[in-house]
Amino acid sequence: QVQLVESGGGLVQPGGSLTLACTASGSISSYYMGWYRQAPGKQREWVARIFTGGRTNYADSVKGRFTISRDNTKNTIFLQMSSLKPEDTALYICTYGDRYWGPGTQVTVSA
Repeated sequence: QVQLVESGGGLVQPGGSLTLACTASGSISSYYMGWYRQAPGKQREWVARIFTGGRTNYADSVKGRFTISRDNTKNTIFLQMSSLKPEDTALYICTYGDRYWGPGTQVTVSA
């Protein structure tokens, strides 16, 4: 069983930046890790994924603005978000291999 805990969410103005972190209770070296987000009244949306070798994928809606990275020595992944827009407002949820999920961290983009 792997437990995931996200951190770094908060309130930011449009155009601002924020970095999220997700720390796992065990090794993250076996599977890909990723981020999803869910806005109120909407379905969960995939955001980004990073594979064990470092290859990354991004949703079109965040490509060029978000960067996912991982530190296997700290069992942690990060999501650097820049040029944030109000439509980025959501609960950001970390996943390990789409098998384990964290509780999420809230990101609100508002003036």
